[in-house]
Amino acid sequence: MIEWIFIAALLLLLIYIAWRYARVAGEVERRARSLFDEWRSTEMQRLVDEKAELLFREWKITEEKSIRRDAVTRSEAVIRGKVTEHLIPYFPDFTYNPKDARFLGTPVDFVIFNGLSDGEVTSVAFVEVKSGRSNLSERERAVRDCILQQRVTYEVIRQNGK
Repeated sequence: MIEWIFIAALLLLLIYIAWRYARVAGEVERRARSLFDEWRSTEMQRLVDEKAELLFREWKITEEKSIRRDAVTRSEAVIRGKVTEHLIPYFPDFTYNPKDARFLGTPVDFVIFNGLSDGEVTSVAFVEVKSGRSNLSERERAVRDCILQQRVTYEVIRQNGK
């Protein structure tokens, strides 16, 4: 009978050990899965960050070249425009006598005193030179509107000096 009690106790001990092993194995499996998921998430984020950084650097290099080309093109256009502004009185399609033109540059390019070189001014014209698709600036439009609305005066300012 003691043998049966010993066998039963041994059987109960084996059942307890198997149950305990199953619990520990499940816990180890869950912990391993959690660590793996955490590693995978961290590693994936690192890979995504590296890829994003690489793509950003490539985009930046490409766009920087494009921006530089655009800046050079715009600069050339501005310089060409400024040179043209100065030389336009000598172009064949300039309808005024170049000797009557006075370059201001801003806010209008020229004030033309028609007939000044002949000794008799017949009219005064304000001329803005534009090339390509350029438009009047806000300041240039304000001057144009003022002139068109005939809000123009002539004054003499005398300096009283000794």
